[in-house]
Amino acid sequence: MGKIFYIMGKSASGKDHIYKRLLEDEQLHLNRIVLYTTRPVRKGELPGREYYFIGEGALQKLREQNKVIESRSYDTIHGVWTYCTVDDGQINLEKEDYLGIGTLESYEKLRNYYGKEALCPVYIEVEDGERLGRALKREQKQDIPKYAEMCRRFLADTDDFSEDKILKAGISRRFLNNEAREICIKEIKEYIYMMR
Repeated sequence: MGKIFYIMGKSASGKDHIYKRLLEDEQLHLNRIVLYTTRPVRKGELPGREYYFIGEGALQKLREQNKVIESRSYDTIHGVWTYCTVDDGQINLEKEDYLGIGTLESYEKLRNYYGKEALCPVYIEVEDGERLGRALKREQKQDIPKYAEMCRRFLADTDDFSEDKILKAGISRRFLNNEAREICIKEIKEYIYMMR
């Protein structure tokens, strides 16, 4: 039986970097789960790599076909952005292991859909001041920085990743992604091998 190793953490905790590094490691043999989103493409992103970028009409059609496993919408200052995991044939747990990335809420819904034994949480932590600095640097690289949205996401994380919610989701293991990023990645790889 395959596993879904699911990366979670507050914004700017380095989830995307860790996700890419784990996918690049051929010894891990992890398959990517590509989420769907209605938000605009960021600089450097490619459709089908980071996300499938779709419009509201396409999302509604997926819902009507009962293919949406989980979705979450954020009322941003630029409108409502939805992210979702779709049962589109990407995941075959009979044969493969996968790497996903999302929120606590999406983790719980995937666990309910695929079963508790299939989902392995990978919770990334970073000190809040460090996260805020990282978020600012990332936003400054955008053609049109969205600082208000960056701040909204940062503040929303306090509730979305509260200690109560982390414990309720059954997450006890955490991976600290500070200056020693390579140690963090090494520990996650060891965890993946152990959980298989």
